[in-house]
Order: sequence, then C-alpha cells, then structure tokens
Amino acid sequence: MAPQDEQKPMTQAVGSILIVIPCLDEVAHIGGLLDQLRPAAARLGGRIIVADGGSTDGTQAIVEEVVARDPRVTLLANPKRLQSAAINLAVGIFGAGADYVIRIDAHGGYPDDYCDRLVEEALATSADSVVVSMLTAGTGAVQKAVAAAQNSKLGTGGSKHRHMSEGEWVDHGHHALMRIAAFNDVGGYDESFSHNEDAELDYRLRRAGYGIWMSGRTQMVYYPRSTLKSLYFQYLGYGRGRAKNVLKHRMVPKVRQMIPLLVAPVVLLALFSFVHWLAAVPFLLWAAVCLGYGLVTAIRQRNAGIALAGVSAMVMHFGWSVGFWQQLLTPRSLRRVA
Repeated sequence: MAPQDEQKPMTQAVGSILIVIPCLDEVAHIGGLLDQLRPAAARLGGRIIVADGGSTDGTQAIVEEVVARDPRVTLLANPKRLQSAAINLAVGIFGAGADYVIRIDAHGGYPDDYCDRLVEEALATSADSVVVSMLTAGTGAVQKAVAAAQNSKLGTGGSKHRHMSEGEWVDHGHHALMRIAAFNDVGGYDESFSHNEDAELDYRLRRAGYGIWMSGRTQMVYYPRSTLKSLYFQYLGYGRGRAKNVLKHRMVPKVRQMIPLLVAPVVLLALFSFVHWLAAVPFLLWAAVCLGYGLVTAIRQRNAGIALAGVSAMVMHFGWSVGFWQQLLTPRSLRRVA
C-alpha cells in the first residue's frame, strides 16, 4: 500500500488537528522544530499555532518568516506567558471544528512521525488523551548527569512516563494529544498552575470518566537544565505545583512522592547536629544513597562524567521537598501562583 493510501483513512477519520507550540525565547530550536512539524501538519490536515510568551531573542522573527511561506502556521501572542495559558488560548481561538490538540514543547526532540503516531493511537484506542514517555538526554557534563538522574527511579520515583512504555492505560503522563471535546468539557488547564498543570488536568479528566493512554509507539526527548541552580528552581516549582494539586483536590500523595517530602526536614534536622551527632544520620544516609548511585552508574556505564547524577538527584529531591512544604505551609491568603 502506498504511503498516501495509508494516510487517507486517518485524515478522513478526524477533523482538523491543532498543533500548539508554547514558547519563549527559543531562537535556537523553533526554526528546526517548525521545519519538522510542517510536513506532519500537511499530512494530517493540521494547523500549527506558535503561542509566544513575548520572546525577545529573535524567535518571533523566525516564526514570522515561516508564516509568510506557510498558511498552516500562525503566530499567536500569549500575554500570560504560561504554557497552560498558551494551550487554552490556542484551543479557544482555533479549536472550533478540530478534533484533537497536540501539545509540543519547544525545548524537546521528536521523531518525524510523532504526530502521526499519536493520532493513530487515539483512533485505535478511542482514548481521550494520548500521553508519551519523556526520555531525558543532555550534552554537557551537568546536563548528562541531570539526564541520568531524571531517567532513574532514584530521581523520579518510578514515574511511568519517565520510562519507555509498551502502551497502557495510565493516570498521568507527559501531555501530547488530547481530544478537544474532552479538554473543553473539563475546562482546559488551570492557569493558576505554573507547574504540574498537566497532572492537575489529568486528575480532572479521570474524574470525569475520560481515558488516558500512554503511547507504546512514540516518545519525546527532553533536554534538562544545564546548571544545578536552575535545576533546583525547576524542582522547587514542581514541588509547589504538586502541593497545590494536593490542596485543590484533597489528594493523598503517592508513596513515591511522599518519600522525597522527608528530604527538607532531614536537611533541617542535620543543622542541629551540633546538639547531637545523631541529628546528622538521616542526612548522611540520604547523601550516601544518592552519591553512591551516581558512582555506581558512572562505573556501570564507564562514564565518569555522570558521577554527578547523585548530586543532581539530591538537588531535585531537595528542591521538590522545599517547594512542596513551602506551598503547603503558606497561609491560603498569601499563596502565590504555583
């Protein structure tokens, strides 16, 4: 069967597809990403919306050049700057008559057939949302160490979307494709969340009876933070977002989320080791496990550069724990967007 014959049933089975790229200062990536996605948009009868949060690095100029050549591409201003707001805005303006929205993170890597596989699985499973595994890869020494930590159970607690899947129904995963009718029915993303907005939306989807399928046919690659400082603040935001999710829906954190909650108290307890040395024992045990993991990983992979994976895991744990407790203990009247 010819490729064009294979595509015909797919495009007949669905209406238009919205491919939305929230972005901010992505001059190094946006041009190549659009070149990669434009053929998919043509195959699927799709439209690409670049929702820009006010880039000042030349990103908008690159998108405008593509818009001038390709009517399928649209540049949309996203004054709220958040990714959640970008998707809501794009769906609100361009979603009428479209069946699915595909969310693309500008700072990621995707197979050329990424969008095709998502639509195929949505049609095959009748899923309301198709999520994907998010594998992490880096280039510099710190990035590679962070990637090793984020790809491990030590760093992510065994979160399913951090590892390859063979295809299964799940509670949550990295957002990729969603049926617009389901998205609108539950009210879209909660724009008060700057982090963890995907897990919060997945909770409402499941509660409303919608199904979430994790793809076994495609995945994306995430490029992590390149400094430990930026990694800390990223996970600080993740922790605050998770706590806000717990508070909003009266949820009980999963075991894999509850264990890192102990890290901030353990670090605080260690500060009192001058009173008694036993106060430092929990901290030393945690540090030994993380640093030992990094060392063992470096030996197994014969790559001394990723010995810092243990340090990266410690930064991730600590940032997440501090963020969670910070949000949880802040009086309701003083809580900021998280």
